[in-house]
Amino acid sequence: MEIRRGTKSDLWDAYDDVAPPYIARRDRLVVTERIDSTGRVIAPLDTEEAHAVIEVLRRRGIETVAICFLNSYVNPVHEREMQELVTAALPGVAVSVSSTVLPEIMEHERFSTTVVNALLSPLIERYTSSLERELVDAGYRGKIHLLHGGGGVMTVHSAQKYAGRLASSGVAAGAIASKHIALACGFDNSIGADIGGTSADISIVVGGESKIVRNWHVDYGHPICFPSLEVLTIGAGGGSVAWVDDGGALRVGPHSAGGVPGPACYGLGGQAATTTDAQLVLGRLSTSLAGGLRILVPEQAAAAVGRIAAQIGSSVEEAAAGILRVASANMADALRIMSVRRGHDPRDFALIAFGGAGPLHAVDLARELGIPEVVVPAHPGVTSAVGCLLVDIRHDVGAMFIRDVESADPYEVESMFLELESASRASLLEDRVEPERISLQRFVEMRYRGQSRSLPVAVDGPVRVLDGLVAKFHAQHRREFGFSQIGAEVELYQLSVAAFGVVDKPRITPGSHGTAPLEPAARRRVRVTDEDTWIETPVYRREDLYPEARLDGPAIIAQADSTTLLPPDSVAVVDDMLNLRVSPFAGVRSP
Repeated sequence: MEIRRGTKSDLWDAYDDVAPPYIARRDRLVVTERIDSTGRVIAPLDTEEAHAVIEVLRRRGIETVAICFLNSYVNPVHEREMQELVTAALPGVAVSVSSTVLPEIMEHERFSTTVVNALLSPLIERYTSSLERELVDAGYRGKIHLLHGGGGVMTVHSAQKYAGRLASSGVAAGAIASKHIALACGFDNSIGADIGGTSADISIVVGGESKIVRNWHVDYGHPICFPSLEVLTIGAGGGSVAWVDDGGALRVGPHSAGGVPGPACYGLGGQAATTTDAQLVLGRLSTSLAGGLRILVPEQAAAAVGRIAAQIGSSVEEAAAGILRVASANMADALRIMSVRRGHDPRDFALIAFGGAGPLHAVDLARELGIPEVVVPAHPGVTSAVGCLLVDIRHDVGAMFIRDVESADPYEVESMFLELESASRASLLEDRVEPERISLQRFVEMRYRGQSRSLPVAVDGPVRVLDGLVAKFHAQHRREFGFSQIGAEVELYQLSVAAFGVVDKPRITPGSHGTAPLEPAARRRVRVTDEDTWIETPVYRREDLYPEARLDGPAIIAQADSTTLLPPDSVAVVDDMLNLRVSPFAGVRSP
């Protein structure tokens, strides 16, 4: 844990220190035992040392323990023995065991994941227990599910056992909602842009499937290896702070003004200019947000942006436009990382823009990347929360299975899959999922011999031969990394099963078609483009829109949870689900 992998997020930044270990050195204790890589016991667990360690834990008042032994993924006998000793001697102490939390090779990743799980377990146990009691006292008799980062939900019992899976679950909700909306609109390929107050969370769906990653982090150098939806988060949102660096260049983010004091225009004492202040200066935002719960102060916004303007030698309006250009450029770079750098052409995708700030930047981002259509959901500001209602209970079970494809026995592979399916089915039944609602999906992690990374390949049906999986791996490797090695030796690395307990989803009721002409609720002067031109722009209320209604840019659509900007030469049409379907290039040439 101290030396990690010896890497840094920025190798050339001598002043960028990796976050310290989550557990202090004095609390990292050892006992004598050894199991070799084949699972053979070399040295038994020294129980005398084990009891001495437990006594140290007792004296220090430790609340949670992570047990991590070498090679326990292949033989967990010593970890389980240590767990029994700790549980017997220290009742009430939470215990996370690496061979249960993450039974995989690579001790640093396994230890780090187990430590994260151990640190979160007491917190999650207290929170969920209190939540259950209070809901029951309030008369609630339904089930309680918690979203996890892998794109599913867990019962309270599972969340207390695998608390680490809840890390980064919030951003997963937006990715889930984005995928659901895109598929409902007929787009198998989509990019989700969940842009809120502090960050922009970018996700991608290719061929109707989201990508799952198995090595990610909250703090660089401390990996978490629970399966998680891939979401790229950058510090770019409504509260992102504008500043001028030592070279005189205008920057935006990654730090944020937060909700308190928030942007200067909130009038709560904030002095820093933010993207929200810039939007207000250019007339793109109303002075009343969230149904009147937040009143913005244009004078405060102008003063904050004016301080930036003084540093770069421009007018207030030019400084505001520059702030938004830089913020949009940061967001566009994030979209490129998730698409172009992965070998995907953004012109083959739709952009699903949501969050409080997403619809303000959506058309500019689409034009920058050549994305032909933007979808703005009916309620952008709460779309991420809706994602929590669109998922199933999910458990991921895996086992190491390192074999050369040439020597691997398909029947051994099939046998291992059957064992994993049995264990995953038992987990769902323990969560009280009805048998008829259980769905299982197999995956095999594969890699070229000599590689440290592997790719998950979906397995359809029973395994009888491996040739088809090898062909799928070559194709997937080419899509992911831009090349494949058809003649190279391929290894099986790990087998896994994703187990789903299907839950009922909310149904979207189509909106009713209107007949009355659509009239703007107001008009105001807005600078809607980079050009120094202010345009008298109609402002529509989102609740007044109905299916098949058409809006030609420039226009602003205001609602309680967000604001949508339609620049000139863009067109929006409302679909039956009350989404805005925006064509960014209606009046201009598409790249």
